[in-house]
Amino acid sequence: MTILNLSFAACGFMGIYHLGAVGAFLRHGDKLLGSLRACAGASGGALVAAVLITAPDKLEHCTEFTCKFAESVRQQRFGAITPGFNFMLILREALEEILPSEAHSLASERLYVSITHCRSGKNHIVSRFPSRDELIMALLASSFVPLYAGLRPVEFSGQKWIDGGFTDSLPILPVGRTITVSPFAGLQDVCPVHRGRFNTQLSLANMKIMFSMENVKRLNQALFPPSLRTMHAICEEGHTDAVRFLKREDLMS
Repeated sequence: MTILNLSFAACGFMGIYHLGAVGAFLRHGDKLLGSLRACAGASGGALVAAVLITAPDKLEHCTEFTCKFAESVRQQRFGAITPGFNFMLILREALEEILPSEAHSLASERLYVSITHCRSGKNHIVSRFPSRDELIMALLASSFVPLYAGLRPVEFSGQKWIDGGFTDSLPILPVGRTITVSPFAGLQDVCPVHRGRFNTQLSLANMKIMFSMENVKRLNQALFPPSLRTMHAICEEGHTDAVRFLKREDLMS
């Protein structure tokens, strides 16, 4: 049996797409999940990967939180960078609530989190988490966009780190096949259909996406979340694209 991994792309609030895809995997992907060795991700993708590995029963809760979080950012005068709005605190409180007490044990050697070293600018993939708090700090580090999410980089293992999406936005694991999931139309296994007129590709920190106005819009929505109605539509799109992949690969349960 082929060893399978899942990797979820860095995508900010477009992580709602990942949550839709995970919903499809949990509902229809027994064949895939039965061969699943590990999950990887960067930024919003790492958060979703962590939920799939440690708390799949909390998927609906995560979807509700993402929509509420997006709404609270939209209501701020300057979005997430509005003075007094503590982006990282809201994220931390959500992780504290969602991740189970044994999350670090469930995640060790099964969850691979992409982070970027603040000084050297080099990418690191973290897969060992001695405690639940260290797991949470790794996930926060992977999600920290300087200025947007705050001024101080996240401390983890005695070093300072920023968003893993800057250096490896879609980690590929060395053992087995890594199935890639991205809310941007491109060359990933699960992604939206490219509807642009041109077939020009862009490489964003190891993720190949198509150059199109739709993708420009999606990149903008990653940091400046759209309306609640659009968020639900993006979640549904993730579900539909994941089901299409499962059918295509004969992994549909």
